[in-house]
Amino acid sequence: MSVRKLKPITPGQRFRVVNGFDAITTDKPEKSLLAPIKRTGGRNSQGKMTMRHKGGGHKRRYRIIDFKRERFNDAAEVMSIQYDPNRTAFIALVKYADGEKRYVIAQNGLQVGQKIVSGDAVAPEIGNAMKLANIPLGTIISCIELRPGQGAVMARSAGAFAQLMARDGKYATIKLPSGETRLLLVDCLATIGVVSNSDHQLLVSGKAGRSRWLGRRPRVRPVVMNPVDHPMGGGEGKSSGGHPRSKNGIPAKGYRTRSKTKASNKYIVERRKK
Repeated sequence: MSVRKLKPITPGQRFRVVNGFDAITTDKPEKSLLAPIKRTGGRNSQGKMTMRHKGGGHKRRYRIIDFKRERFNDAAEVMSIQYDPNRTAFIALVKYADGEKRYVIAQNGLQVGQKIVSGDAVAPEIGNAMKLANIPLGTIISCIELRPGQGAVMARSAGAFAQLMARDGKYATIKLPSGETRLLLVDCLATIGVVSNSDHQLLVSGKAGRSRWLGRRPRVRPVVMNPVDHPMGGGEGKSSGGHPRSKNGIPAKGYRTRSKTKASNKYIVERRKK
C-alpha cells in the first residue's frame, strides 16, 4: 500500500495525491463477473431529481461480489487483486477447484496464489470467513453480516475493520468502525483481517474535474442560497446562516435522528461517538 505525490507540472497536479496501486496485479476484469450499471443522474422513475449533486461520471460496469461466502470448507485460490470502480476497497478474483470464479473483497496482505476458505473449522487467517462463534476474541475482522445468511454489510470500505470483543450465549459483542459497540448473533459470518486499500483516506483529487469523473456534481453552500431554497439562506451581505440544518430543516449538529422505538436499539451496547 502506497501513495504518490505528483510533480506540480499543472495547477491540477500541484496538491494531487494518487494511489500507488502497488497491490493491483491486473487491470483486466473477469468478463463473466461483470454486469451493466444504469445511471440515474439522481432522478427517480418520474424523471424528478430526488438526490442532488449526482450525474455524469465515467461509464462503469458492476463487479459481482460474493458477500455471502456460502461455499463452506471449499478452498479457493487468489488469482489476482483488482481495482473496482464501484467501491473504495480492492477486490480479489478467486478460483475454486471446480473452476468457478468469484470476486471477494480483498483484505490487507492478501497475496496472489494464497488459498482462502470459509467454514466453521478453518484457521483464523487473513481472507478466511468464519462464524463469530469460532473466531478468537480480540481478532480484527471485516465484511460482517448483520443477520445470518444475509451477506456482508458492515466494515466493507477501504481500511475498515471491527473487533470481536466478547461472546455471551448466542450473542457476540462487536466494536464497529463507527465506534459503536453492538451485539450480533454468533452465527453471523465475518472475514479475518482489515479491508484493503487503507491509504484511500490520504488521496487528494487535486481538481474539481476529477469529482465530475466520479459522478459528483457541484455542491452549493447553503448560506449563499435564497430563503426559498434553504433554511440557512437569505440575509443581507455576509450574514451567517443561523442554526446549521439540512435542506429539510433537520438540525445538523448533535440532533439525534434515530428512532427511540427502533427494534434494534436493544442490541446497541454503546452508541457511536459524536
